[in-house]
Amino acid sequence: MATPSKTATPRKPNAAFMKPLTPSAELAAVIGSEAVPRTEVTKKIWDYIKAHNLQDASNKRNINADAKLRPIFGKDQVTMFELTKLVNAHLK
Repeated sequence: MATPSKTATPRKPNAAFMKPLTPSAELAAVIGSEAVPRTEVTKKIWDYIKAHNLQDASNKRNINADAKLRPIFGKDQVTMFELTKLVNAHLK
């Protein structure tokens, strides 16, 4: 006996993630000044981190801040898990 299948409802995109947000002056120095969604902010920061080789060599989960990232992070090294929380404080 097969159970009756439910009709699949199309998934709605989460509007909060897709809402363009304006970066602070410190964050704009890294990702640019145009308003972009939260998801794009994270992608651009990771592109910057990888392009400038800022991941810790012994533990890739740690990110070493350079002169542009230090004002955003507020310290010299953060973990990848702290990254979103610290960056969100610089978005409006």
